[in-house]
Amino acid sequence: MVSTSSTAEGRRDLQLLPKAHLHLHFTGSMRHGTLVELAERDGHVLPDALVEDWPPRLSAADEKGWFRFQRLYDVARSVLRTEDDVRRLVLEAAEDDGADGGRWLELQVDPSGYAAKFGGITRFTELVLDAVADASARTGVGIGLVVAANRTRHPLDARTLARLAAQYADRGVVGFGLSNDERRGTTADFAAAFAIARRAGLRALPHAGELVGPANIRVAVEQLGADRLGHGVRSAEDPALLDEVVRRGIALEVCPTSNVSLGVFSDLSSVPLPTLLEAGATVALGADDPLLFGSRLHGQYAAVRAAHDLDDATLAHLARMSVEASCAPDSLKEELAREISAWAGSGLD
Repeated sequence: MVSTSSTAEGRRDLQLLPKAHLHLHFTGSMRHGTLVELAERDGHVLPDALVEDWPPRLSAADEKGWFRFQRLYDVARSVLRTEDDVRRLVLEAAEDDGADGGRWLELQVDPSGYAAKFGGITRFTELVLDAVADASARTGVGIGLVVAANRTRHPLDARTLARLAAQYADRGVVGFGLSNDERRGTTADFAAAFAIARRAGLRALPHAGELVGPANIRVAVEQLGADRLGHGVRSAEDPALLDEVVRRGIALEVCPTSNVSLGVFSDLSSVPLPTLLEAGATVALGADDPLLFGSRLHGQYAAVRAAHDLDDATLAHLARMSVEASCAPDSLKEELAREISAWAGSGLD
């Protein structure tokens, strides 16, 4: 069992802890300052929730709350008007992760949400992959792209995106996901799309177990063949299911700040991270949408350290699991494992 007590001798700098970031959405990764600047450039009036009242107060406890969240996300996406805007977003996401100790980033995007403005899903995907290669070279942060389908659209659209992802399986796309409001659509209907992606060697990375409980996790595991679960945190509500997730080695992309902001849990201390760790689950902390939740990768580690009084050994364990669960090259995984061990054995702040 992993210890969750604080160290008696002090605490190490979490920004120096090497880690992988496995749950970050494309537009949601945008810096707030960049959002405001791009909107002003084009005379785009942003709602108060994205300016004076930022970060916005959000809740997805009901569909009205999710609609508000999605509306703000769509407003933010609308400021991306040029190829340079896309390149800037990707570069700044890599820079921000690098500043937080991130050494590998998996950026998730639904190309269909940008296709009309950027010449179609294929052209947009190629633009993002080119931006990814440039940002990685400039920052030293390794980056893989996750193509994600929108569960509020028809499953046939998901198959189209899965085929698109498969075309780039050896050119920077590392996985296939499924996102948006878990309460909409039927998860099992997307099984064919995930089968296409898996045949191409892509990891299956659907969202499940955030807004909907254990039942949807079972579908994602048994019918979509999930390798990781976006969120998956509510597996803690079903011990038998959690045991199965652990047995299968399915990693959970836990996003504490997002969970609280959307009303999944009342506060950070209620996020069941200790339960997941005690069960032996592989957990990778993620920021989800920093633009809307106001906290990036380092903030997730700092939040759970404070909320659950985690010691440095446990935080290093979380970082190791993020790397192990990633799609990073084996050589980078080995390098980061050594660096994490060095951090855990280093002097204190």
